[in-house]
Amino acid sequence: MAELKPGDAVILGHGGLPVDHSIADLECRARRYLPRVLYDWIAGGAEDEAGLRRSVDIYSQHRFVPRYGAPVDQPDLRTTLFNRTYQRPFGIAPTGYTGILRPGGESMMRAAAQRADIPYLLSGVSVPSLEAIAAEEPGRTWYQLYPARDHRITLDMAHRARDAGYPVLVITMDMPREAKRERDWRNGFSLPLRYSTKRVLDGLLHPGWTWRYLMSGGVPTLGTWQRYLPANSPASAVLRFHSEQGYPAISWQHVDDFRAMWKGPLVLKGLLHPEDAQRALEAGADGVILSNHGGRQLDRAVTALESLAAVRERVGNRLTVMLDGGIRRGADIATALALGADYVFCGRALLWGLIAAGEAGVDQAIAILTDELSRNMSQTGTPTIKDWGPHRLASAALSDHGVSRSQGLR
Repeated sequence: MAELKPGDAVILGHGGLPVDHSIADLECRARRYLPRVLYDWIAGGAEDEAGLRRSVDIYSQHRFVPRYGAPVDQPDLRTTLFNRTYQRPFGIAPTGYTGILRPGGESMMRAAAQRADIPYLLSGVSVPSLEAIAAEEPGRTWYQLYPARDHRITLDMAHRARDAGYPVLVITMDMPREAKRERDWRNGFSLPLRYSTKRVLDGLLHPGWTWRYLMSGGVPTLGTWQRYLPANSPASAVLRFHSEQGYPAISWQHVDDFRAMWKGPLVLKGLLHPEDAQRALEAGADGVILSNHGGRQLDRAVTALESLAAVRERVGNRLTVMLDGGIRRGADIATALALGADYVFCGRALLWGLIAAGEAGVDQAIAILTDELSRNMSQTGTPTIKDWGPHRLASAALSDHGVSRSQGLR
């Protein structure tokens, strides 16, 4: 299979055939590339992983009702978010330690986002520092802040993001305690990775990842967190420090502190209850990203899609309501938008592309989702994102025509 170069995949949807036909294809390639311990770390969820499966499966419970007679060839996917228009209604969700999976992974994600003109949420546990990524091109990159137990560190990172020019600050709210991720426990996963005979053999069976890991210097540091340790502290010390500072309890008083110092759009990520969304509105937040952390935190939590309607009903249009979790198809993006999301973020779907083929793989994943979304809109007779809505869903379109929600389409 020929290697793609960054930018090659953007021809998809204009007569070009993709090297990979679906996000599932990219995941298969990523699985072959990664050692087992790292694949399980990315693919896994908490406890029984029921929340992980439900986050993916929930989208297929909703179906579209097409309208014909007004052909739509190339739908307009442009979407405005916080007074900026992007070319697509979906962006790149934050994924931690991306540079461990592909050296330079954060920069690759950012570059792909720039080409596609979509936002990229840089994780608070990125390998390069937040300043380094902002220096590349800050306009489309948002900063997702993982709070520290020491609130002074948290506020300092927020000030650094402001000074670096990030337009949007995203505060993670849904990690008050470490989850029970049994795949990781069984594999003995930790950062930095511990060596064992089994792990060395697994690395030899995945030479592409192992070669890149060793050539990049081995254990990477967390650039943003490096500042809070003595100069020249090894990467392992930074990782330990971050682990010690992880899983803080975030209060609404902390949110007030962020609002007081951050003058741009402020977004709270990980909320699921409509009353929490209302409280975010009262605290002065500009938006929320509904999320169950990809099924990686609370296994029995509702999915973001399940909470979407109630949140939208509570806050109306007074708050920008976004969503992540479980997106694997363009139809999933369409479903979230139809149910009331203003915007959608994709995590694993685009991460599989990065792992499988580097920067060009991210391009490919974006192109696949874009093409699928565009086809769904064309096939339902929808010319623009503004024309998309609940009226495209069977539950609404057929409810007044003798077909109940429970019956649906057969």
